[in-house]
Amino acid sequence: MPEVQSSPQTDTQLTQRFIEFVMMQAQQAAFALGQIPHPATGDTTINLEAARIFIDHLELIREKTRGNLSKDEETILNKILSDLQMTFVQVAASSKATSDEKKPETPAVESSEKKEEAHEEDSKKKFSKTY
Repeated sequence: MPEVQSSPQTDTQLTQRFIEFVMMQAQQAAFALGQIPHPATGDTTINLEAARIFIDHLELIREKTRGNLSKDEETILNKILSDLQMTFVQVAASSKATSDEKKPETPAVESSEKKEEAHEEDSKKKFSKTY
């Protein structure tokens, strides 16, 4: 199999492009975490599922490129990933606290009789036949 020889200039360009790619993924995650406002409206929105996907992509990139990155690439990727994970935890905790405050108070424990009655009614509804 022929070997591909790389020049120092090509390596520098590839490093720059890799870092740009990682930064784009990080920017999308930061946008989903509400850290970057929407360019048109200026509003910030939080989408934890989208943020999780972008963070998972960066973790996948780190795992699949392990041992093939330069020190600079590895340092930048690890730093960005660490920062995003910490931010995700903070945003998730604060959004959970906010949503808990908005929920009306409900009793935490239902009586066992109510649960049994509800279960019996549900089972009757699911398995009753009419001819």
